[in-house]
Amino acid sequence: MPRILETPESLFDIDGLLYDEEREMRDVVRSYVTKHIKPEVATWFEQGHIPAKELSLALGKLGVLGMHLEGYGCAGTTAVAYGLACLELEAGDSGIRSLVSVQGSLAMKAIHAFGSEEQKQEWLPHMASGEKIGCFGLTEPDFGSDPSGMRTHAKRDGSDWVLNGTKMWITNGNVADVAVIWAQTDEGIRGFIVPTDTAGFSANLIHHKLSLRASVTSELVLDGIRLPADAVLPNVSSLRGPLTCLNEARFGIIFGALGAARECLETAIQYGRERIQFDRPIAGYQLTQKKYVDMAVELGKGILLALHLARLKDQGTLNPVQVNIGKLNSAREALSIARECRNILGANGVTLEYPVMRHMVNLESVYTYEGTNEMHTLVVGEALTGIAAYH
Repeated sequence: MPRILETPESLFDIDGLLYDEEREMRDVVRSYVTKHIKPEVATWFEQGHIPAKELSLALGKLGVLGMHLEGYGCAGTTAVAYGLACLELEAGDSGIRSLVSVQGSLAMKAIHAFGSEEQKQEWLPHMASGEKIGCFGLTEPDFGSDPSGMRTHAKRDGSDWVLNGTKMWITNGNVADVAVIWAQTDEGIRGFIVPTDTAGFSANLIHHKLSLRASVTSELVLDGIRLPADAVLPNVSSLRGPLTCLNEARFGIIFGALGAARECLETAIQYGRERIQFDRPIAGYQLTQKKYVDMAVELGKGILLALHLARLKDQGTLNPVQVNIGKLNSAREALSIARECRNILGANGVTLEYPVMRHMVNLESVYTYEGTNEMHTLVVGEALTGIAAYH
């Protein structure tokens, strides 16, 4: 009898492309997700609630919050190790990877890259440990793909700043201890560190979601928030600030979406081997095997691309367009794989007994956030033609 591969990735000998410490980090995160996330996440998803504070502390102890940043309690891992951690986290649920991405690649990255030494010392160690949760306020109700039109503004009042505006679709908003808020000013777009207990700050939980239910999603309202001069991030005054952070988050998604796809494919293969129709397993039918093969090939290609981009990032040669290519490919192919796997499971595919449809509806959001599929397409199109088609 032919040997059954341990995972679809084995077709590509992915492990042979990794260093020992990268495999070890991946395996630690995989073990945590298997023991602590997968047994609970279907219930969290169904209830539309996660124990965010407890998870934050556990993930801090695991060492994945801001793990790719240097110093201030952060592990300073390679981009490959960070990517593999995102892949394993999202194999549990996109909401868990989102919590880690927003904390480390958005809120912590903004402070790490553009903050003062005092700001870094005050916030980053507590965020790396999970004691403090951060969120990132860029998107607004009317400005998603075009953040340059944001209406949130900050004006100087003596030595203080006064912020007014609204942010939308903010992960971690209702559980955050600190928000990094981007606003229009007379000096350009500036970032502000806003403790969430500041007078005038409020967060409204977004209900009735059909995707990312195991995640906290909020509207932030900034009503005359008064901040001291040292609340502003001093080292950026343009969209370069938030876009730099978004690229960090998109990089994590390149790997993360493939984790969800792998979980769907592994579930569908196991299901197909056990599900008997017409006196044989459905995995033994040619049509089903073709589906498995097509999905495994796309998954493997996606992981190989992700690893290549991570190696470029570790070398310091990764450019933003390549991040767009990676996110475009991973989100698109992962969603396609999840939909096909749902089809293989038939009616069982729509229940929370199996993880497939949960991943599928989560990936609908992943396909859209941190840059829509269409925007990534147009960015790559501009790189190919020199013509910006999104204006």
